[in-house]
Amino acid sequence: MNFDLTKEQEMIRKLIRDFADAEVAPGADERDRTGEFPKKIFSKLAELGIMGLPFPEQYGGGDADAISFAIVVEELSRVCASTGITYSAHISLGGAPLNLFGTHEQKEKYLTPICTGESFGAFGLTEPNAGSDAGGTQTTAALDGDEWVINGSKCFITNASYANHLAVTAVTDRSKGINGISAFIVPTDAPGFTVINNYEKMGLHASNTTELILENVRVPKENLLGTEGNGYKQFLATLDGGRIGIGAMAVGIAQGAYEKALQYAKERKQFGKSLSNFQAIQFKLADMALNIELARNMVYKAAWLKDQGRAFKKEAAYAKLFASEMCMRACDQAVQIHGGYGYMKEYQVERFFRDAKLLEIGEGTSEVQRMVIAKQIGC
Repeated sequence: MNFDLTKEQEMIRKLIRDFADAEVAPGADERDRTGEFPKKIFSKLAELGIMGLPFPEQYGGGDADAISFAIVVEELSRVCASTGITYSAHISLGGAPLNLFGTHEQKEKYLTPICTGESFGAFGLTEPNAGSDAGGTQTTAALDGDEWVINGSKCFITNASYANHLAVTAVTDRSKGINGISAFIVPTDAPGFTVINNYEKMGLHASNTTELILENVRVPKENLLGTEGNGYKQFLATLDGGRIGIGAMAVGIAQGAYEKALQYAKERKQFGKSLSNFQAIQFKLADMALNIELARNMVYKAAWLKDQGRAFKKEAAYAKLFASEMCMRACDQAVQIHGGYGYMKEYQVERFFRDAKLLEIGEGTSEVQRMVIAKQIGC
């Protein structure tokens, strides 16, 4: 077994770590306060060729692997989780279904602008009355001549305000249950398509989270993504890859919180010596370092399996579940180590704490991950 990163992966890590420290970190607190979307940051990432990193070169991508994608998400999230989740969703939810299930023509038309950064990637799955029960989709699509007519609503959709198009799931045959759900590529400027950006969130303030309303939205027949009736299977496969992104994001946030806590513990004096000299603090930091490394290895293993073309559903669920819950514990302890200062925005760990919570909810709650794992182990 070889745990070393390749030269290309090391190069990407150094590039993005330097970029994150120089370009992303300085404005993170202000973006958290104002909710400003980091569009300039992503324009620079596009110039670096990162926006289509794991997708084929023929569509403007970088032809890189899933481990490289995880590294980018981790390094961005280490300083700004809003930037990390924007990138993760752009790739794993926006670009991935097009790459996995689109025709060559669809990829040329819709994947290419995602790879170049002209459009952000987004995925319309979650609904107000479905949530974790994605099979309970209520949005419908009916064929009318050479067009599909789509009606319904979606909630908690990342990046949609900055997407030119997105994949949307809808029921095409109610009688077939989950086998009657299909996916469609829908332009966001289509008549009847409304994107509403008015959520007030606990954290991730600089990420774009929206509601979608579709009222008699018409798309051409050829905008069906993949095979009719396969939408449920398609979005499950999409979420498997997305869970690698969420796991990587959790590792990044936890790493950032750990670094802040370690630095503070070394600098803060109590009872005549640094906090880092107290065994109670040492144990907290040791546990954080240990669990971050375990989570990172789990994320990289899931990504490696994906790169090898092997089954990774179980490992992606392992990684997402463990990393997200570990991240919450690490951020909680980072605040605790800072004491009263940890509760203040100036020291940043409270931002990490707020941002971390979504990771136990998005792309399958912790409870859903345990359901996935239970099924995979034969329960």
